[in-house]
Amino acid sequence: MKQNIQLSDHFTYGRLLRFTFPSILMLILTSLYTIVDGFFVSNILGKTAFASVNFVWPLLQIVSALGFMFGSGGSALIGKTMGEGQDEKANRIFTLLVFSTLVLGILIALFTIVWIRPILLFLGADQSMLSECVIYGRIILIALPLMMCQYAFSSLVVTAEKPKLGLYITILSGVLNIVGDALFMIVFHWGVIGAALGTALGQFVGGLVPLIYFSKKNSSRLRFCRTKWDWNSLVKISINGSSELMSNISASIVGMLYNAQLMKYAGANGVAAYGTLMYVNFIFIAVFMGYSMGVAPVISYNFGAARYNEIKSLLKKNIQIILCLSLCMFLISECLSPSMAKIYVGYDHNLLQMTIHAFRIYSISFLFSGISILGSGFFTALNDGLISATISFLRTLVFESGCVLVIPLILGLDGIWFSVVFAEIIAIFVTITFLIKKRKKYHY
Repeated sequence: MKQNIQLSDHFTYGRLLRFTFPSILMLILTSLYTIVDGFFVSNILGKTAFASVNFVWPLLQIVSALGFMFGSGGSALIGKTMGEGQDEKANRIFTLLVFSTLVLGILIALFTIVWIRPILLFLGADQSMLSECVIYGRIILIALPLMMCQYAFSSLVVTAEKPKLGLYITILSGVLNIVGDALFMIVFHWGVIGAALGTALGQFVGGLVPLIYFSKKNSSRLRFCRTKWDWNSLVKISINGSSELMSNISASIVGMLYNAQLMKYAGANGVAAYGTLMYVNFIFIAVFMGYSMGVAPVISYNFGAARYNEIKSLLKKNIQIILCLSLCMFLISECLSPSMAKIYVGYDHNLLQMTIHAFRIYSISFLFSGISILGSGFFTALNDGLISATISFLRTLVFESGCVLVIPLILGLDGIWFSVVFAEIIAIFVTITFLIKKRKKYHY
């Protein structure tokens, strides 16, 4: 029996779960560390600072989203190339991809550091929170190039057949984040500056360690080598990963819309309640995204090797696993919503009740979101970035933005919490339509 599962293996349910588990756990831990960040800010600095951090975070996610794009799009192309038996070319693409991520990260960081204040004012930041938003954002942006690398490597290490490496790096990064938060905020009393430094420290190390690992001889299928500029590969990577880019940008834009609507309907309390929802939402969505990210290189490899029966088998198993996970996520969130809300806003009774009520509505969306996330990742793995991006664009931007703008006009504040539920229901029908329409083209 093989100790390590390889991309060329036949995948049973057990092997699928074993191979994807490190990716799922990696994203869950990443979400937990973000939650701990919010816990420190909310309980030590109060709800205004908590609202400030949550207000600027969607902007930071937009500028770092290229890391996800290069990681997922690159993994699809590299996996397909390895499936075709061209390992040397796969390593050249890998090296070019990481170099491009670093350069773009530096350029984006410099631009955003200079213009962050007017950008936040344009987005509607309140004067009471503006200075803390700017301070927090600028410190995080210093680590942006390596943060983007960390996001890219979260997919690439799976393609390198080293999913546990990504998990170990995430644990290290998260521990540094938590220790940094405790040291800078509790011991040194540096406030929002301390929160930002703790987060930046974890992201800096999380991007640096895999750079060092792949620059040396290693036991994975990928390593840095001499490369050359290849526009064709970069364009393919960008198209393949456009769904992940669109998903992250759209989610950030939608987050800004939520904040604007909540300021209108509920003030700072609404933004704080939504921030709590998002922190907990990160964990549940991380299960779906981690599974989709973990299985994607397997699909890409089999697609490159023209093993269509294996792809058909994988799709069937993936859907069944995701449906089981969706039901579990819904039941867990409904049962634990009071406890999870109390962690963040237990100090304010009215805010706590608003958050619990919102969470019980919002958690219905977990019944539907997994299939759309899987569908988008499935088409990315097949190197069909257009379909994947369309699913992500409609799900996260068009449907959810439309719902959060229209439904509150009918249901008031509850309409904001119901928006994601209606959006996910519509998105699942779109995803199923594409899966049916493209079944002959990809032989699944």
